[in-house]
Amino acid sequence: MSGPHGEHVLLIGSANVAKQREWRALLSGLDVVLVVPQDLDPVPAEPEEAGTTFAENASHKARAYAAATGLRTLADDSGLEVDALHGAPGLRSRRFFGEDATPAERNARLLALLDGVAARGARFVCVAALAAPDGRVELFDGEVRGEIAQAPRGEHGFGYDPIFVVAGDGRTMAELSAAEKHDVSHRGLAAAKVRSRLAQPL
Repeated sequence: MSGPHGEHVLLIGSANVAKQREWRALLSGLDVVLVVPQDLDPVPAEPEEAGTTFAENASHKARAYAAATGLRTLADDSGLEVDALHGAPGLRSRRFFGEDATPAERNARLLALLDGVAARGARFVCVAALAAPDGRVELFDGEVRGEIAQAPRGEHGFGYDPIFVVAGDGRTMAELSAAEKHDVSHRGLAAAKVRSRLAQPL
């Protein structure tokens, strides 16, 4: 495995380009060199998500990437839980409507499931795992409450952001600027805890 090494290198353990971009922004300004799997040669395989909780999936991904690369790794698992759907799509947020569904198709299908439903409460959940090559893992979580919109709104963000209305704000996550989203989002809240940890001695 060739690529950057050293204690100040942090691998963002995700093949999702949008998620990589968001983590780069959330961790900017820290004394760490951020790399992604595509920067490495060979590119490490993306671990399977087979856990039963966000924490299990995040821990597994972070440990697998760290073991494969020898780099300290940050990985997260996140998802949307809709009250009226008993917490679905939850752990399977990206695959709930099929492996090949586009974000727009996932949003449309979720809205169809809630057609005529008045109580549209939901929450975004994120658990981030920081793993050392020796297998040690620390967990950091974040959650934001809101509700599902009647129709997609906004051009920013990714995934379910266009249909998630942030509690107390009235705008969808996709209508927020990047800076606004980082302040209130589930990943932003988890990242704030990660930043505090990365600023401390290992």
